[in-house]
Amino acid sequence: MFAPVWTRLSFTVQSVPGRRTLGLFSSPAPSNWSKVVSDAEKIVGYPSSFMSLRCLLSDEFSNVAMHVKKLVGTQHPLLNTARGFVYDSRNNLQMRGLVVLLLSKAAGPSHTSSDLLSHDMVSGIYPSQRNLAEITELIHTAFLVHRGVVNLKELTASDGLLKDMEFGNKMAILSGDFLLANACTGLAQLNNTKVVELISSAIGDLVQGIYYESSNNTEENNITTEVSTAAWEEQTFLSHGALLAKSCQAAMELAQHDKKSQRLAYKYGKHLSLGHKLNSDLQPFVKSNVGEQVPFSFSAAPVIFHRHIIGPERWQQQLQQAKTMRNQLDYAKLLAAVKSEKGVSSAVNLCCYHGNRALEAIQAFPSSEARSALENIAAPITKF
Repeated sequence: MFAPVWTRLSFTVQSVPGRRTLGLFSSPAPSNWSKVVSDAEKIVGYPSSFMSLRCLLSDEFSNVAMHVKKLVGTQHPLLNTARGFVYDSRNNLQMRGLVVLLLSKAAGPSHTSSDLLSHDMVSGIYPSQRNLAEITELIHTAFLVHRGVVNLKELTASDGLLKDMEFGNKMAILSGDFLLANACTGLAQLNNTKVVELISSAIGDLVQGIYYESSNNTEENNITTEVSTAAWEEQTFLSHGALLAKSCQAAMELAQHDKKSQRLAYKYGKHLSLGHKLNSDLQPFVKSNVGEQVPFSFSAAPVIFHRHIIGPERWQQQLQQAKTMRNQLDYAKLLAAVKSEKGVSSAVNLCCYHGNRALEAIQAFPSSEARSALENIAAPITKF
């Protein structure tokens, strides 16, 4: 099977109203984070970026790369995604596969397994679990590429020619489909019905989650829609947490671990994903200085919680007050308004909750280097 194409993604969408942002694993302390990732990769046997080697050398990918070159000079997101082949120590797309591998090693072989041979393991991980880690990355990358499709109705002159942007959209759709098809082929080759069911349902969750995000990112919904904390968690889990949570559970199933181990692995993946998303959403609000123009997404957790607390009428008033004479947003004024209420503190509390729950879940596994690495990955969630 092919491994993921865009393994290290440094692509960030400008955080403006009505435009989607991509939630990635990130750390407030890039230098420390790099060491955490580097140490974890040594534990599982090789740098996780090697997962992409087979696909990068394939003829199919070479054809895709040649077509992407035609987008040079435009502002199409697919071009930025392709540039993200270079490792970025702040954003780690490959983290999902790495977490699956670490959990596989932390759990070890099942004592009840009868048809799994320990000598097939490499660095304490079964080949099927390594394949699963690659499949997880491949699915995630496919959806990131799909989500880079540009709304042609919102194009500006600086974005590029309409025909180029249309071509970029076609390439994003076809490339994403290509990656997803290879993931499904690899999934079938695992020959495990329950794992196929788990990962297939995760793909369905991703589709549903992205649909929710798209429908909530219209200009009208940015002003009028109220989303509770519970609703935000449910929707965010679909688009950012389900794939990792179910992949962690599937890794336990491949090693024939019991339901308790599967449930704990699922919880670790779920809470880790939600915690990292909250931490990422909080960065503009906890790192910015007074009066600093820091653009942020209206779908970020602190903004969602703030809007729910103050109500749609007051939110609309704050939006109007933050607009300049040119009808542009004064982000410093709007950011101060959000920070003045309890939206930020609510998001911080929820972030710490998910971070602690992830650490809690992993404690049930035997003490080891792999478990320590998983703890180190979860620990930065609660630090700002």
